[in-house]
Order: sequence, then C-alpha cells, then structure tokens
Amino acid sequence: MEIKQNILDAVNEWLTPTFDNETHIAIKELMTTSPAELEESFYKNLEFGTGGMRGVMGVGNNRINKYTLGKSTQGLCNYMHEVFPNKKLKVAIAYDCRHNSKTLAKLVADVFTANGISVYLFSDLRPTPELSFAVKYLGCQAGIVLTASHNPPEYNGYKVYWEDGGQIVPPEDKGIITSIENLNYNEINFTANEDLIHYIDTEVDKAFIKSSIQNASFNTDAAAKENLKIVFTSLHGTSITLVPDTLAQAGYTNVHIVPEQAVPNGDFPTVKSPNPEEPEALAMAIALAEKTNSDIVIGTDPDCDRLGVAVRNNEGQMILLNGNQTMILMTAFLLEQWKKAGKINGKQFVGSTIVSTPMMMELATNYEVECKIGLTGFKWIAKMIKDFPELEFIGGGEESFGFMVGDAVRDKDAVAATLLICEMAAQAKAKGSTIYKELVKLYVDNGCYKEHLVSLTKKGMHGLEEINQMMIDMRENPIKEINGQRVIMVEDYQSSTAKNLLDDEITTLQIPKSNVLIYYIEDGSKICARPSGTEPKIKFYISVNTELHAVEDFKEVEEILDNKIKDIIAAMQLN
Repeated sequence: MEIKQNILDAVNEWLTPTFDNETHIAIKELMTTSPAELEESFYKNLEFGTGGMRGVMGVGNNRINKYTLGKSTQGLCNYMHEVFPNKKLKVAIAYDCRHNSKTLAKLVADVFTANGISVYLFSDLRPTPELSFAVKYLGCQAGIVLTASHNPPEYNGYKVYWEDGGQIVPPEDKGIITSIENLNYNEINFTANEDLIHYIDTEVDKAFIKSSIQNASFNTDAAAKENLKIVFTSLHGTSITLVPDTLAQAGYTNVHIVPEQAVPNGDFPTVKSPNPEEPEALAMAIALAEKTNSDIVIGTDPDCDRLGVAVRNNEGQMILLNGNQTMILMTAFLLEQWKKAGKINGKQFVGSTIVSTPMMMELATNYEVECKIGLTGFKWIAKMIKDFPELEFIGGGEESFGFMVGDAVRDKDAVAATLLICEMAAQAKAKGSTIYKELVKLYVDNGCYKEHLVSLTKKGMHGLEEINQMMIDMRENPIKEINGQRVIMVEDYQSSTAKNLLDDEITTLQIPKSNVLIYYIEDGSKICARPSGTEPKIKFYISVNTELHAVEDFKEVEEILDNKIKDIIAAMQLN
C-alpha cells in the first residue's frame, strides 16, 4: 500500500525529537505492519465537535495521546491568558473510568500548571456533571473532563467548559480552536509546577450532592420514597461514586444496585456498548428488577451525564423509555411542580434541540412558559441560560437521553435527573398510578408523539467521505415526497435557510450554522439528517404524531405511528 505524501509529511514530523522515543517506536511499527492504520492515524487532525474532542487512543494527529491533548491544552492556556489578562487563573479537571484517563488528566494538569494556571484536580474518577458544578463552585475560568461518554473502550476524549459551567460555545470555541491551530507541537510546555495542583474530593462531592437534592426534590412523602423499588446500574462507569449516595441522602433506601456492573472498568465487560439508549445495555438491570419486583430501572452512561429509564407498562412488563419520553416526563413533572408552587409567571423557559420531539413546544404552551430550541448538544441549552438572564430556566433535554434540572449544572446531568425521575415515580405510585400511565395521559393532553432514531455507522476516512456525500446529495437534490406525503418545508442549518416548497418562500434561520437538514412533511411528520460530531455516524431523527382521544386507545394509536415510522424508513431507504 502506497502512503500518500500528506500522511508521510505528518508522520515525519512525529519522528522528530519533539516527540518521545515511545512514540517513534509505535509509528515505525505501524509503518511496517499496518499502513492502513497509519493512514487513519495521520490523515487529519482531531477536531472539536458538538461534544469536544473525541477519538481512538494511539499515536498520530488523528488520535488521542499526550501530544494532541497537550497541544489543545497549550492552545487553551494561551487563549485564557489573552482573554483574562492579569488574572489568577484556575481550572478544574475531572476524568472518567476509561483507560489512561487518570494519566491523561494529570498530563493535562501539568500543561496548565506549566503555564502558571492553578489546577483543581479530582484525585479519582467523577461524573462529568460534577465537573460542570465544580467550575462554578470553585470560581474557575475553565474546566476539562477526560471522557468519551459511551464510545467503545478504545476511545477517549477531552471536553472544555467555560466559567459559566457550560461547554464552550461561540466566540470562545473559535478563539480556542484558532489558538490551538496556530501552535506547533514543540511549543507545548509539559514542565509541571506541582505547587499549583490542588486535589479536590469530599468538599465538592458534598456540595454537589446537596445541590442535586435541592434542585430535584419536590416534597415527596417519606413513605412514598421508601415504597419505590429501584434498580440502578452504573454500567461500569463513574455514577457509582455519587448516585447511590444522592438517592440515599434524598430518602430512597429501596435501591438494588447491579453488582456485576458496579465496579468501574474501561473495558465495560458485561455489555456490548455502555450506552443506556440500547436495551441490551440494561438487560442485567431489568433481570434484577424482575427478580426484586422493582418499579423502575435506571442506568447511566460511563461519565454519568445521560440516563436510560425502564418502567413497567400496563401489563407489568419492563420497557425502556426513549430519550424523548423521559425528557417529556421530567419536563412535565417540573412544570407541574413549579405551577403548584406558584412560580410560573411568564418569565420562565424550558430548553430543547432541533432534533428532539416537537411535543416540548406543546408542553411549554400549555404551561404558559417559553420553549427555546437550539442546536444538538447541551452546550446550546447552557448558552440559553447565559443569553436570557431575565428568564428562569426550569429544565431541558434532548432526545439522546440527557436532561438538565435547573441551572446549578450547565450540562446534562444524570445525577439530578435520576433523583427527579424517582421523585416522579414515587409520587405516581403513591397515588395508584405509574410512570407509564402518566406518559399516556400526557399524550392525551398534548398529542401523541413517537420518535425513532436511525443511526448509520460509516467508519474511517472513507466513511467520512460517504457521510459528506450523503449530505451533499440531500442538499442538491432535496426530497420532494416521503411515503406518499409532500415535503412542505426544508430547513438547512448550514446555509441558515428555511424554504417553503409550496410557495418557494425562503426565510432565514436564527440558530447558528450547523451541518443539519430537516424535512417537514404535510402530515406533521419531521425528519432530520445530521452527521454526528463525535462518532463516525450519520443520524436520521424521525418524529410522527397524531391525536390520542383516550388512554384506552393508546396501543392502537402507537401501532399506527410505529407503522408510519417503518414506512418512512423504507421510503428513504434507511434500512
């Protein structure tokens, strides 16, 4: 296999004395034994996507390693000194259960301290939302978490947070990326100043748990809490460090933890993927729920910012709710609690994203609050809080199993969300209802919505080209009809335009540019196409809806919507 010149140029740079001997040996090994892997490792630079920088660990500029993380950190240091002149700078750093996370977190800390920036470093793994909380709690200008969420074991990643506790957004993101791109690898300062590293643990843990309980508790009777039977699994991740303690301190004592998945392990040995979106990830937890006759199953992803929830349906069977359903349930519960407390006066809002269920808009309207819609990713929901200080943020979520309760944490937070869904389940059980029954009631009141995600994986350099071509084709030859229904509107977030296909009128979208296309169909259905910013995937989000007149009709109506989704998938050849 012939190695392309641009890849040889990158390889030769990494064989200079700037890089250590261990790196040289690994590169030479790839050159002789795996030229295809060498190409994948060097054909491009790792980029910041919707969730920061994430990739396979290894040597090369397209891999997570000491030099790519070091360069990103050095660029961030330079940017921070530029935008916070003459200020004593502080950064908080956390990491998850993944291989090398602890080592890489210390390396990142070393670069910060080498640049005169004080570091508050967790001495052991912690949930990502606690990092967001710590940035604000400790008065830091930035925060870093080493995590790759639910990606396979060979991945790791690097997420940057700003002083408000939210992930970086414009203009900081572009400023930081420019600063990184202007650097050469030989400009990274790895010489640590150990005096500037402060290890943090118990104090922040206690404050975070206290905050979570304050934000996600709503006067649930103690007996109702004790009566709720919960199964919890951390899926070998970080949530084991905080979620059980948070539930216990909140009064939930009837908790069964899946023992085989309670020990943090970056290999995630009991699951194919540690992703709570996938039913098989919660199989062991559901089996334990059947054994213990539990009411609810909750599982969190490795960095504890997303949660999967399974509840019993009307036949007593455990079913996994999708992310839109858990978001609707938690949002409706929060809105009802705020209404009961007399706290809704027209100056509140909930947040969601362009790929999530339109039912969020219906809920907000019915409770007379605003629903603000942003791009995919919780950094945009956090930005809403910053951009509209005159409004109170109640809560918000997105379809990918994330939710944010209030503004103490400016990111999706499975700690507070776990407690919140338990509050709802306990109160429902106390009045003879269930989470499932409450969901169906919401469909009667707001319209019955059903969503489905089709995720097509296209790995490597050629996969990226294929994804890009799919988006080009959909832009240049827009779909006019889907499943016998006319497409009436196409929103293109890359060109910031919305085109009405009935009269050709074009309006401007006010949301920042992104590589996303949304098709609206005349029967009220919505299909969104979006390449993932952190995984080698292109995702299609399908939403359909109809009226539900009575609880008793739900099964029949759900089947109608399921069939409509299948027809759309077939019509768009997404099988």
